[in-house]
Amino acid sequence: MMRDSPDLAKFLAVHSNGLTKRYGDTLAVDRLDLDVPTGEFFGLLGPNGSGKTTTIHMLSTLVRPTSGEALVAGHDVSRNSVRVRGAIGVVFQDSALDRTLSVWENLRFAGMLAGLTGGVIRERTDELLDLFSLGDKQDQPVGSLSGGMRRAVDIARGVIHRPQVLFLDEPTIGLDLPNRKRIWRFIERLRAQTGMTVLLTTHYLEEAANCNRVAFIKKGRIVKSGTPQSLIDGLGEHVIEIEGERLDGIVNELKETLGDPVLEEERASFRFSGSAAELATLQADLAARVSGIRVRRPNLNDVFLWVSETDALSRRPGERGVKAAR
Repeated sequence: MMRDSPDLAKFLAVHSNGLTKRYGDTLAVDRLDLDVPTGEFFGLLGPNGSGKTTTIHMLSTLVRPTSGEALVAGHDVSRNSVRVRGAIGVVFQDSALDRTLSVWENLRFAGMLAGLTGGVIRERTDELLDLFSLGDKQDQPVGSLSGGMRRAVDIARGVIHRPQVLFLDEPTIGLDLPNRKRIWRFIERLRAQTGMTVLLTTHYLEEAANCNRVAFIKKGRIVKSGTPQSLIDGLGEHVIEIEGERLDGIVNELKETLGDPVLEEERASFRFSGSAAELATLQADLAARVSGIRVRRPNLNDVFLWVSETDALSRRPGERGVKAAR
């Protein structure tokens, strides 16, 4: 039986052992073991329905685990949910703001719920409004703000009590690129100022590229984890994309040496690690047999695709020209 461990929180902000959640016959999270060091920026990634949000809900005490255990900030999520909630901030996909209240009123309400005094609420609200460049908007109803501004207020609401751990569940979903970049500049400044641990889920993989570590979850289980760069390097030196009609024969032929591809309607993508001469020979051969070919360096989106749409990232015995994923 896991017990509260404040000493553990000095090293691990999140620790789970066999964390499981079932909804009837549906297994949403399957014996999840997770360690997130204190102060780390950690990304939990995976396709829709993989168990990311359910994991966040269990770690933030909104959903009770079916089995298994977890500590957040040193407190057991099942046996000491009040202490867990006092130590965390949460920004969910759906806004927690009251759109009829002003920016100031929303932040004041959040501060009161966290047990902060009026003076502390005023001080921290001023700091956050300055950080997010919202000082001139504090008396406006939240409903009158742009989507990016509302999201900024959501984040300010989630951190006004200076949590030890901040859960961000798709924090920039629906925002355009400039607003997404703006939000991440704010979060980076918050991390630099407070040293808080951040656990992120996102479908925008370029946002996760700045994480200290990421873990890919599939069918409720972690199937791959590491630093973003190590996962990208482990995928291979190049990604080869071919396009054309009736690719089945070529795909089956390439699978023997390059491993499982990611398939789309008239496109197949393969991982490749080999010499420049081998790559040139393969390109020349394919150029005469397909309508289009592209060779590029892999990125974190490619890791996501291979995790989501294929059975494995590592090569099978006897395959050539592919570097095994780490």
